[in-house]
Amino acid sequence: MKPTVKVFVSLLFIALGGARMAAQDPHATFNKPFPPFKVMDNVYFVGTEDLGSFLITTPAGHILINSDFETTVPQIRAGVEKLGFKFTDIKILLGSHAHGDHMEADALVKELTGTQVVVMEQDVPALSRMTPQGKPHPMDRVIHDGEEVKLGGVTLVAHLTPGHTKGCTTWTLKAQDKGKTYNVVILGSIGVNPGYILVNNKDYPQIADDYVRGFKVLRALPCDVFLASHSRFYNMPEKYAKLKDGGTNPFIDPAGYRAHLDLQEKNFKEKLAEQQAAAK
Repeated sequence: MKPTVKVFVSLLFIALGGARMAAQDPHATFNKPFPPFKVMDNVYFVGTEDLGSFLITTPAGHILINSDFETTVPQIRAGVEKLGFKFTDIKILLGSHAHGDHMEADALVKELTGTQVVVMEQDVPALSRMTPQGKPHPMDRVIHDGEEVKLGGVTLVAHLTPGHTKGCTTWTLKAQDKGKTYNVVILGSIGVNPGYILVNNKDYPQIADDYVRGFKVLRALPCDVFLASHSRFYNMPEKYAKLKDGGTNPFIDPAGYRAHLDLQEKNFKEKLAEQQAAAK
């Protein structure tokens, strides 16, 4: 067999293998396993290498932020149980924004736990269209900007930070570490995805104005501990490695929070300027 033919056959074999893997889990890229761990106090990471799912524990049951894909749920459940908690003790389910990689599995988690599903008002239309395997999207409580979600002495505040979706939500709460109280920010997202239309968007006419509003809200939030719906936003794997070494908790990172906002706002302004110029 000629070398070029061998290369072609090898590449074909790899491609077919990848296709089989994708068929087994269409979200395999998102669902790479990552160890569950305690971030601080009663805040735990139970997501994947890419997807940020968080368990907030309380004496009255627990709060889960982000159900992710339905294919992610077994990992989330295993992570919760590995940390010593019961998956069925999840009483409230929150979400970052109406994209499948964060809220597709709301119906499945409700089916497994009986949890109350809480959603932001502006994301209701998008969530209504999110019906995996024909399941209607549960919406037990519809909240608005600034509303609180309370359970077992723990209070989370919902901040509408729109743009990425109309109802994109950033959650804040307080947590303690070594006797000191910190402001925890769990960022929904403020990134501009490829293909987003920022100018003359008939489906979302105010998208650019909403991004501006979202950045303003996020910059006004006091942030000590930076977490987010995607692990790459806050360099989770690197911080996790440092966490195991002891010392100052690496998730206390207000500078990293500001740097992320700076980067995303720069990207937003550049894309907006490009699209405005093209529209002329």
